[in-house]
Amino acid sequence: MTPLSGIKVLDLSRILAGPWATQLLADLGADVIKIEKPAGGDDTRSWGPPYLKDGEGRETSESAYFLSANRGKRSVAIDFAHAEGSRLVRELALQSDVLVENYRVGALANYGLAWEDLAQLHGGLIYCSISAFGQSGPAAAHPGYDAMIQAMGGLMSVTGLPDGEAGGGPQKVGVAVADLLAGMYAATAILAALYERRESGRGQHIDLSLLDTQVAALANQSLNFLVSRQAPGRHGTAHPNIVPYQAFATADGHLMLAVGNDRQFDRFCELAGCAELTSDPRFASNAERVRHRQPLVARLTPILSSRPTREWLSALAQAGIPCGPINTLAQVFAEPQVRHRELEMTLPHSAAGTAPAVRNPIRYSRTPLQYRRSAPLLGEHTDEVLMERLGLRPEELRALHDRGVLK
Repeated sequence: MTPLSGIKVLDLSRILAGPWATQLLADLGADVIKIEKPAGGDDTRSWGPPYLKDGEGRETSESAYFLSANRGKRSVAIDFAHAEGSRLVRELALQSDVLVENYRVGALANYGLAWEDLAQLHGGLIYCSISAFGQSGPAAAHPGYDAMIQAMGGLMSVTGLPDGEAGGGPQKVGVAVADLLAGMYAATAILAALYERRESGRGQHIDLSLLDTQVAALANQSLNFLVSRQAPGRHGTAHPNIVPYQAFATADGHLMLAVGNDRQFDRFCELAGCAELTSDPRFASNAERVRHRQPLVARLTPILSSRPTREWLSALAQAGIPCGPINTLAQVFAEPQVRHRELEMTLPHSAAGTAPAVRNPIRYSRTPLQYRRSAPLLGEHTDEVLMERLGLRPEELRALHDRGVLK
């Protein structure tokens, strides 16, 4: 048994936010059927290089991007712009517990696949719509991608070096965090709706937007503004509310120092040979250190640059002061802790034999996650699912393939 054994999910999403949510549900044990267009499938299948290589070193057509968000699913390639295709998808939806989609607002109504269409036929369906701006409001019909949401939602205003410094200006985060957070919020909302359905017996529509997600996820930064009405600035690697909490150059590289409270600051100063700083009223408390950030950082910079990274990391760890190296991804997957937790894993893949993957961070004591397969090939499970779920016969499937409804 897995936590979501028996839950059926119909995935009409593509790119990242929706697929991230449904991959999480698949990891938790749900049977996720991914509906893709026969011509090309999910757009991210072609978002490469890099592409997965087979056992002979030959490049397949499977992009690393697609692999990152679609493990554990079954792919069904149906053209639901075709009347027969939309009927098949509708029948699959009526057998599902959850439907996830991220089409343009109102687009699925053209195929009889909108929430209003399906809710009349399946009162227990949980229907999750993920869009850039939500199902209502002046921007509801507008398209949007992660980078523009990071900009519009304020994240880029607090990310990057301050204006006036070399390289200063707004920056986006190195991964699509608006999409990823939207996917995680969507999965959380779906799980809560499934729990509520146990009592009410009723499904519901979940309206989740990337912009809402990004604004909500600004966390302390948004409250810093709402409390003070002063827009927070960009501090590079530094924390807006804690000092010293940033990257520092060492004798041979960099490290991230994260002094979280006054006790840790005292221990750090003693270890670093600058205990006199603890008696300076400008640095006696975190609030004062935030107010006097620049002179403190100026004092610490030459101290930290006097010793190599590994020497600092060892000494700071022994003193219980949070710190860490700034790793490349090669170094991340070589970290002893990452290796111990087996975050890198290998899954079966139909085209390449095996494919790499990153383990879900959720670890249950009694119902561990089970990883059944890597991301599917386009239409790999079309016939299997339609025979299993809808009882279609081989001759019916052949006819649908011949007419271009299926791949």
